[in-house]
Amino acid sequence: MEQLVNHQGFYDNFLNFFQFKKDFFLMDLFTAMRTFVDVVEAGSMNAAARKRNVTSALIGQRIAALEDHLEVRLLNRTTRQQSLTDFGERYLEQCRDILELVAQSEGTASDQQTSPKGRLRIAAPHSFGSEALMPALKGFNDHNPDVEIDLVLSDSNEDLIAGGFDAAFRIGTLEDSTLLQTKLRPYRMMVCASDALLTEVGTPQSPSDLDQFLAVLFSRTGRRDWRFAKDGETRHWSPKAAISVNSSQAVRTAAKAAMGVAMLPECLVARDIADGSLVRILADWRLPEQPMSLIYHRDRYRPKRLQAFIAFASSAFGTAK
Repeated sequence: MEQLVNHQGFYDNFLNFFQFKKDFFLMDLFTAMRTFVDVVEAGSMNAAARKRNVTSALIGQRIAALEDHLEVRLLNRTTRQQSLTDFGERYLEQCRDILELVAQSEGTASDQQTSPKGRLRIAAPHSFGSEALMPALKGFNDHNPDVEIDLVLSDSNEDLIAGGFDAAFRIGTLEDSTLLQTKLRPYRMMVCASDALLTEVGTPQSPSDLDQFLAVLFSRTGRRDWRFAKDGETRHWSPKAAISVNSSQAVRTAAKAAMGVAMLPECLVARDIADGSLVRILADWRLPEQPMSLIYHRDRYRPKRLQAFIAFASSAFGTAK
């Protein structure tokens, strides 16, 4: 970005490239350029409209006005899909560079504020969000009283662009993405059961002892084997389900009701284990840890409020070694 700021030639190329017309004001052009980038990144005009909280018709009008201004088509559109024209691909990169330059200029001005301000829309998985993130957010709010958090809890991986999110917590291996990530401390799992169930069946001493139990399964992870490791030895156990459910909170409730053994996040059951409503079993066997990340847009400029949230997440939940 510094290269863009420091080269006067960039501005000259910018003006020559767009060949302004008298009927297309500069602010209108910036708005149309932002809309074009939104449509490409969101995948459709409808998705871009949802991101900006405007109508699809307005998005279409802006794209049409931009194409009329440039006298060239940017998008090939059908009723079901869209694709960039050859010129549209080149123009997209020009737009991104220019908009990042504008964002940096705006951000430099707003960062003169003494503290972060504004709204952050954050997505997180249900269990982590309710049991770990929510209690920790008080610390963030205390240090950033002028930042409003809009937190959405969902066990589906919310699309940052379509959902209008500034950042999202992800548990598990990330697919290849154009998004940036801050790797946090891995998500720890543990096997637990109710004291009543252990009194009835017995306390397992090794993974093979789990054959005497039914399991309560989180349906999103499927019926894959549970893998245990200890002193260089690895063992697998294939759970037989008493019930599977698409909510880890419901898995926890079923485990407390003695319906079976369960593999659950440490953050979700720590208090249950402390008060005795659940008992951790096979504690000397390690379960695979799941990577956890905070992901956010690949922007060269990040508002102060997002910078503060990234720093908070790293401090509150640790970073991967």
